Amino acid sequence: MNFSVRCDSHSYRLPGLLRCARVVLWGVLVVLPLMPATARAGKLPEVVSVERQPLVAATKRLVEALNYAGTPLPPADVARLATAYAEKKDAVAVKAIQAVLDRYSLVGVHINAESRVKVAEGAAPRQLVQQGWRTFLVKVHNEAGVTARLVANSPQALPVYMRGQGSRQRPQSKAKLVQPSDVGQRFLDIALFNRQPLKPTLSGLELEYRILQLYSRDVGRREAKLSFHVGQGTQDLGFRSEVAVLFDCVPAVEVSLGVRDIDGRPTTAAFVIRDSRGRVYPNPARRLAPDFFFHNQVYRADGESVHLPPGEYSIELSRGPEYEVQRRRLVVPSGVASHRANFQLVRWVHPATRGWFSGDHHVHAAGCAHYDSPTEGVTPADMMRHILGEDLNVGCVLSWGPCWYSQKQYFEGRTSALSRPQYLMRYDVEVSGFPSSHAGHLCLLRLSEDDYPGTKLIEEWPSWTLPVLDWGKQQGGVVGYSHSGWGLALPDYTADGKRQFVNYRRVPTGWKGRAADKLPDYAMPPFDGIGANEFIVTVAHDVCHFISAVDTPSVWELNIWYHTLNCGFRSRISGETDFPCIYGDKVG
Repeated sequence: MNFSVRCDSHSYRLPGLLRCARVVLWGVLVVLPLMPATARAGKLPEVVSVERQPLVAATKRLVEALNYAGTPLPPADVARLATAYAEKKDAVAVKAIQAVLDRYSLVGVHINAESRVKVAEGAAPRQLVQQGWRTFLVKVHNEAGVTARLVANSPQALPVYMRGQGSRQRPQSKAKLVQPSDVGQRFLDIALFNRQPLKPTLSGLELEYRILQLYSRDVGRREAKLSFHVGQGTQDLGFRSEVAVLFDCVPAVEVSLGVRDIDGRPTTAAFVIRDSRGRVYPNPARRLAPDFFFHNQVYRADGESVHLPPGEYSIELSRGPEYEVQRRRLVVPSGVASHRANFQLVRWVHPATRGWFSGDHHVHAAGCAHYDSPTEGVTPADMMRHILGEDLNVGCVLSWGPCWYSQKQYFEGRTSALSRPQYLMRYDVEVSGFPSSHAGHLCLLRLSEDDYPGTKLIEEWPSWTLPVLDWGKQQGGVVGYSHSGWGLALPDYTADGKRQFVNYRRVPTGWKGRAADKLPDYAMPPFDGIGANEFIVTVAHDVCHFISAVDTPSVWELNIWYHTLNCGFRSRISGETDFPCIYGDKVG
């Protein structure tokens, strides 16, 4: 009998009876404390030149730290340590402490008298868990009395994503970034526990133990090269400061999520999943689209799943501002390959039933918080998932300067075929990072053509906004300015009733000015930003349909708009997030 275990985009078939036995065993191991060595495991050299009293004190703090980290030692080993603490002979006590702790040490770090670092494999079982953290000890023999921070590295823990530099128009051609072929090798995440009750640095004692936490994205056998140092240049020669460890990454439980809307229909929602230590799952450091690394939440539709090690989790469930945020406890059992968790969403308001639909006309699939590699931004399917998960009826994904030449492939000049009933997505353009940017960034919506006539490069576009807006309007587009308040600041009121501009990014110490709060305001803005700088010109030429609001100070946005309304012009105002630039927590 066989069955499949799925891990991300891979599936593995294993003999069913054997696999079932392993799943039960591994599930138990996940929820037990630290795993001691087996008879086959390696042995680290015993350290004899250490005084008993500080070693006992450090060991007691280590035990406290393991409890705090959620991986306590088994009671039998705590009792053995207590016996060692009470031992009358110093040498026997030191030896007994090492006999207990060495069994949990994945590696031993030897710092010689010249502060050179050498690493050897320890006795702990080489076992990780898919999509979860495992805790090990590091035995440190510190002959040099070094008091620097111990640093752990691994090429398998290098980033799975990177951002480019500069304008990021063609980021992968301008810098050496993460390639798709790199991602499979980078399955690991590393954390040394340096918080209280431990010290952030080595104590200088001849012997101490540090806590090492390792996360595996994958399931199966994986090799990782672990290296340690106490400052650049302290690594020993001949690769002796690193060790290759072959891990067995046991499968997590596949948790299938049932997600139902208020009418019982299947839908998509946002899940923030944390363990008892507050760690977020899946680990953001190993995420790629459709899960965004700069979010805590992931979006899952009814019937989709997440992989979680056995244990207890807190779940925060949401679906945009029209739904209540729910918090639940989830227990993932051990000894099973899969588990089902059902969730019922709760609305508190439904404006769409009254003809009011939610929309965000300014979101991005590249640039700002997004990565530029292993892909230049994310795909339409990724963006649609987030639009659905936030119950956003209309989402306008705007290609702009960063990754322009790769993202513009998704422009169709029509509503995306990925759209759903009541949920529409279009790809259009923000004129940002273009020659006219100094005069204001533009949102060009409902375009049929995304290249300005006669241009092939961004640098060939017009250097002011009126001709671009006119071109967009002439092709049936809806056009206006982005994040309108930037550059339209108003001066503060000072104590003597005068007006004075202040740099809100560097407010002077003791500044007591009062921000502008009346509309309309007849003070003259500086017109020096990337907002609606040329709006008062282009609205008079009848080529600007709207200005954007919500993502810059409201009085700056509304003031310029009120003035034009009072002059008889009837442009609209529309809310936006500029996701993930001004607002990055979610679309909409």
